[in-house]
Amino acid sequence: MSASDELLDVVDENDEVIAVRRRGDIHAQGLMHRAVHILVFNGRGELFLQKRSMLKDEQPGQWDTSAAGHVDSGEDYLSCAVRELDEELGIRVERPPQALFKLPASTRTGNEHCMVYRYVYDGPLQLQPDEIDEGAWIDPLAMDRRVSAADPSLTEAVSLIWTRFRENRAGTGK
Repeated sequence: MSASDELLDVVDENDEVIAVRRRGDIHAQGLMHRAVHILVFNGRGELFLQKRSMLKDEQPGQWDTSAAGHVDSGEDYLSCAVRELDEELGIRVERPPQALFKLPASTRTGNEHCMVYRYVYDGPLQLQPDEIDEGAWIDPLAMDRRVSAADPSLTEAVSLIWTRFRENRAGTGK
């Protein structure tokens, strides 16, 4: 099955399921749906960024969150996060990723309700070549600079997520 044939839940502004459609149709019609993004940090506090494959149909070649993906029809956000960590980065999770926050669907998120997770990992990564061209660890202050400079090599989603992540961290003193 091709990516555009994957079945996803169509949701409303409250993230309630209202239909099931093929991914390609959802994107073509601009329907709201669900996705996860995971920020993977190593023990030194660096963030892993993935460079989206040039084969991707959306935002090819741009730097994005560590792992991300659509929530399949009938799947919950956490199960999707665990699946994406394994599929994209080869991480078999030993403990569930930490839920951070949820972004409502908007044009900036590609009409996706986005649940954002955090995971700390120091093991080897096995990048999925169909999804990721390369990856890099980045210091949080360097990421702050890239986001504040509106670096065009970053996806809009990673910039939005990083800004919210840093705002939340400032509020908690972490």
